[in-house]
Amino acid sequence: MPDVAQPNMALLLARKDKIADGIEQLEFRHPDGNELPEFTAGAHIAIKVPNGLIRKYSLCNDPADRNRYLIAVKREMPGRGGSNNLLDTAKVGDRLEVAAPVNDFRLPPRADNFVFIAGGIGITPIMAMIRHLQSLEGKNFKLYYCTRSPETTAFLTELSAPEFKGKVTIHHDGGDPANALDLWPVLEERRNREHLYCCGPRPLMQAVRDMSGHWTPSSVHFEAFSDAETHKPTDTAFTVKLARSGEVIEVPADKTILEALRAKGHDVPSSCESGTCGTCRSKLIEGEADHRDLVLTEDQRAGNIMICVSRARSPQLVIDREGLK
Repeated sequence: MPDVAQPNMALLLARKDKIADGIEQLEFRHPDGNELPEFTAGAHIAIKVPNGLIRKYSLCNDPADRNRYLIAVKREMPGRGGSNNLLDTAKVGDRLEVAAPVNDFRLPPRADNFVFIAGGIGITPIMAMIRHLQSLEGKNFKLYYCTRSPETTAFLTELSAPEFKGKVTIHHDGGDPANALDLWPVLEERRNREHLYCCGPRPLMQAVRDMSGHWTPSSVHFEAFSDAETHKPTDTAFTVKLARSGEVIEVPADKTILEALRAKGHDVPSSCESGTCGTCRSKLIEGEADHRDLVLTEDQRAGNIMICVSRARSPQLVIDREGLK
């Protein structure tokens, strides 16, 4: 589980509403009606679902709204049970353990121009962002929202409202990759010092990553809502050698480098654990990496590795970072 604050508040599930096929919006409030801990656009909360699993969900309401947390949950098909259990078991009136908000996907306060690209349930953190930006003067954005069909599009009515005219493009591909939205005209040139934010399925994020390689790295931001790239059926075991101490650690086929290091007692900082935030960036001294992150540029990959998701193509990697001895 990513290094997020553990659930420490018992919040009331005040509402559950279906907002698209397979997607429900859940509203959490303080049982006594108190204000909730503040959050910034792009933040997520960790929830202990009824079966005991802990899952992260992006907050999609305006951060100015201090009385509730809104999340949108998509039914997992198939899934590991966390979101499905939350949708099927939690009832209005129940109290669930919730952690204070954490933000790995924040907006730079001095930026004025933004491009948002969302795929499916990846719209959730971006909804908080555009709701926030709509309330500020001098902030401009364009949203490109890709879904399978109108029926599977969360927030369709709100995003089709007159206030978003000219700012929001909604594209339905019918489930056919051949009908995907052509994003190259959007990303071909960075205009007005724009910041790019993308959240959605891995194929969408990888396509955006490939098309934005000429953008300034600090202006491109990703957040993943799945860990599909962390493990693959073809993964094999390898070893990692710590440059400072010479310690050699076995990384099993079903574990990440980060997990293997922690199992040996190394306290390694991390956050997203999906290869999108950059917190676990480490120096790659020797070996050939199987890069699975969405942070490093091709030039940076020659000497760096994100140990939360990336693996080895060679039998051993030699890595180094502050705190690893």
